[in-house]
Amino acid sequence: MLKLKWWSMLGAALLASPALAALDIGERAPNFSIPAALGGKVFTFSLAESLAKGPVVLYFFPLAFSEGCSLEAHDFAEATAKYQELGASVIGVSGDDIDTLSKFSTQVCQSKFPVGSDDKKSVIQSYDAVMKLRPEYANRVSYVIAPNGNVIYNYVSLNPQRHVEKTLGALREWASAKTKK
Repeated sequence: MLKLKWWSMLGAALLASPALAALDIGERAPNFSIPAALGGKVFTFSLAESLAKGPVVLYFFPLAFSEGCSLEAHDFAEATAKYQELGASVIGVSGDDIDTLSKFSTQVCQSKFPVGSDDKKSVIQSYDAVMKLRPEYANRVSYVIAPNGNVIYNYVSLNPQRHVEKTLGALREWASAKTKK
């Protein structure tokens, strides 16, 4: 009999059922400050401070160093320059402790963007990013938040391979619409 990893079965089950992000386009993104790590250095990440500099891509991921989360973080790291060209910054958030994320920030994120620790799951809950079948983990949800604090895009999929493509596309559309005004 073929043995599947629990996350493969979970992914299949969640992909088969509709998953909706609670924050819809146009809604106000809840402000937050959490411990985060960038290049192994711990600091306090503030959404408000980041939005003052430009749009923010906020993505939630289940577990640092897991296969899918490592792939996704690597993809975000490789696309950092593209986000910067659009004036955007990226932060990943999970329920992992800050020590784990400090290592993840250097080893997987290549010190290119911060990862935040939400071990109390308050930010994860406020963004409706709790994994339904495994509530101890964040679901894989990405948001694009405009500098005014409103959500301009959300994407929910346990497949880690399209979050970068989707969020970059949303940022490009937003930037294009902004220049046409």
